[in-house]
Order: sequence, then C-alpha cells, then structure tokens
Amino acid sequence: MPQSSWRARIGMGLLGLSSLITGLDFTIVYVALPDVQRELAFTGGQVQWVVTAYALAFGGFLLLFGRLSDLIGRRRVFLFGMLLFLAGSLTGAFAPGPAILLGSRALQGLGAAALFPATLALVASTFPEGRPRSRAMTIWAASGASGLSVGALAGGILTEMSWRAVFAVNVPLAVIAFAGGLAVFSRDPSRTRSSGFDLMGACTGTAAATLLVLTITSASEPATSRTWLLAGAAGALLLALLFVRTETKTRDPLLPPSLLAHRPLRAALVLIAIFGISLQSIPYVLTIHLRTSLGLTALETGLAFLLPTGAITLGNIAGEQLLLRFGLRTVLISGLIGGAVGTGLMTASGTASVVAIAPGVLLAGLGMGLVFPAMFTAATTGVPAEHSGVASATASSALQIGTAIGLAIVTWLLYTGPDGLVATLAIISGVALLGTAPAFFIPSRTPRPRDPARGLPK
Repeated sequence: MPQSSWRARIGMGLLGLSSLITGLDFTIVYVALPDVQRELAFTGGQVQWVVTAYALAFGGFLLLFGRLSDLIGRRRVFLFGMLLFLAGSLTGAFAPGPAILLGSRALQGLGAAALFPATLALVASTFPEGRPRSRAMTIWAASGASGLSVGALAGGILTEMSWRAVFAVNVPLAVIAFAGGLAVFSRDPSRTRSSGFDLMGACTGTAAATLLVLTITSASEPATSRTWLLAGAAGALLLALLFVRTETKTRDPLLPPSLLAHRPLRAALVLIAIFGISLQSIPYVLTIHLRTSLGLTALETGLAFLLPTGAITLGNIAGEQLLLRFGLRTVLISGLIGGAVGTGLMTASGTASVVAIAPGVLLAGLGMGLVFPAMFTAATTGVPAEHSGVASATASSALQIGTAIGLAIVTWLLYTGPDGLVATLAIISGVALLGTAPAFFIPSRTPRPRDPARGLPK
C-alpha cells in the first residue's frame, strides 16, 4: 500500500481517531466523578464503578474481539465496536440514574475492547515492518497515549458545562469514525476455508480476564471482604488453567500456543503489564491530587494537564526517529528510566503546588511518550499477519490487567494517610524501573520490511 495514497492517509487518521477515543474515555470521567456522584446520588464507594465498569468490560473482552478480528475481519469488528461505543455514549449522556450510567460505561468498554485490537491489527497488517510500520504505530500510539492525558483536559472543560457533556462529546467522534471506516477501509477478504471458533476458549478466557480485573479492582475498596477476594482470585486462576488446557487441545485455539512461543512477544507482554502497573497510573494519581489535595476546579485541573499531554506527544514524536536510529530496546529502556526518574523527581521536589511537580511531570510524560508506541511495536513485530489481531489483543489485555493492578494499588495507597501520595509516586517509580529487565529480551532492531497484508485500498 503506497504511503502517498490519500486513502491510506485518511485511513491512518481514522485509526488514530479510534485510538484517541479509547484512551480518552478511560480518563475523561475522572474529573467529572464528584459532579456525577452529587447529581445521581452515588455513594463514595459506588462512584468508582463509573471507572471500573469501563475497565472491566474493556479488559475482559479484548482477547475475544482480537480473535474475532482475525476470523471475521478487522473492518467488521472495527465498525461493530464503533457502534457499541456510540450507543454507550448516547445512553450515558441521558442516564437518569446510577444503574443506567454504569451500564452505558460497560457498553463503552465493550466498544473499546473491539476497537483497540482491531485498530492495532489494521496498523500491523497494513503497514510493513520498518519505517512505514514505525510511523503508523507512532501515529496510532500518540493518539491513544495523548487521549489518556487529553481526557483529563477535556473532562475539566466539559464538566464546567455539565458532566453529561463528557459522554455527549463522543457521539460526533464515533459517527465520523464509523462513516469514515465504512467509506475508506477495504472490505474484509472472504475466507478461503472455514475457520472454527473456539467457543470454550472464548468463554473461559473472557471469564478469567473479567474475574481477574474485577477481583483486582475490588481489592482497593475497604468494604470488600477477604473471603470474596480469595474466592475471586481462586476462580480466576481456575478459569485461566481451564483456558490454557483448552487452548492446547482445540484445533482452532483462541490464543494459539505457538504465538506465545515468540520470545519478543512474551517479553513485550511482561513489559506492557509493568508499564500499566506503574506509569499508566500517573494521570489518575495527578487528577486525584490536583482536585482533592490542591483543591483545583475541574477546569483548572484540565488546564494543568496541558503539560503532561504536551510531554507525552513530544515523546511520541521523538520516539519514531529514536526507534529507527537506536532500536526498540534502547528506546524502551530510556523511556522507562525517564519515566521512573520523572516520577521520583515529583516525590523529591515536593507536591505542594503545580509548579513544584512540573519538572517531574514533564520528564515522566516524555518517558511515557517514548515507551507507549515502542512497546506495542515490540508486541507485533515478527508476528504473522493472520495472528496480528489476537497478538494485539493479548498485548492490550496485558496493559489493561496491569492498569487494573496499578489503580488498585494507588487507590489504596492514596488514602493510607498524609504520606500516601509520596508513597504512591515512589512505588510507581520503582516498578517502572523493573520494566527495563524484560526489555533486554526484545530485539534492538526491527526486521527488514516485508510485503504487508493489505488492509486499505491503494
């Protein structure tokens, strides 16, 4: 696919927009939570489920939709996911009470679970490895990573009007993406043979991931009983073992065992999970600190996120050139160290004002911007095109599970006492450094370009 093609450029823009939407809606509600709680009469513990419902559906169904994108086509799954997201956004904008709002967030999460692996698979299968793949992955990742920070900025601005605008803003974005995808993306090719669907693997894998995310998230709530946590962990482990057994026996596995034999992918999965536990939690920690500890308004909090948003975007842009010059391993290690040092600098410089934490936020944002596109490039490099959907979903699942663990840890730490924020930032910094270990098992250079599997028309 020639990169000068106008359809290719529009298609890449649509994939970037979809990545922006999934990242945006993970954080856009953070700033609006106090207003949602007050208007819809959520209790303090219940309102956190506005975030959790999205993460639960997102993390639990990624693998299923990733496999479906390989079986029935990336374009079909992309369009279906966008329709789910549109329905969830409309429902949330007019939600009359807590139950409807939580249902709408779960529906958005399902849409994101379909969109994330489908868009990443379209990038991986459309653009050849090397410079074209690197540039496309940078645009995709920059959009998603920026969405996490832009979410807080947009949430702050929109909440000043109404928290319902936080949901309504997705409607025109989803309509544009759906219409564009329908017009620009090539129809999915017909299958030359019938592929079986691993129903048992889909059920056990989805149930295991969902129960694991639910258990991890519940661990941060003081009212959750230890019995429930142990039962949830045991159930998730049992389902995971059943899933593994099913995958080794079935003819058409949801997650082919041969895929996990790919060492760079295994290393990338570990690194992605560590990134989720550590640096991915920074936007949430900053939002809570700015609104609760420093007493900033929703708009002031959103404006304060201009700094990390700019830093992440700059890291994304610089990462493309650095990756081509120095390779994956160097960029990943440099980004993780930069993120860890920046977070440590926030701890050491004091957290009494926005100005005091600004240098650390800048450096941490640059590190996050370097790591985000590189880690997904590592997860899809060398993977056969026919498995790019499930490989993308597996990498996405690692990020969501890691993020769930990280949010559970930081939520607990933030409310342990006056030093909760310092302890949280220190742990984020230390865990980020651990991510450099699996980076050494990732090839420094990407393979030479090969012919892509076409996903966009010429």
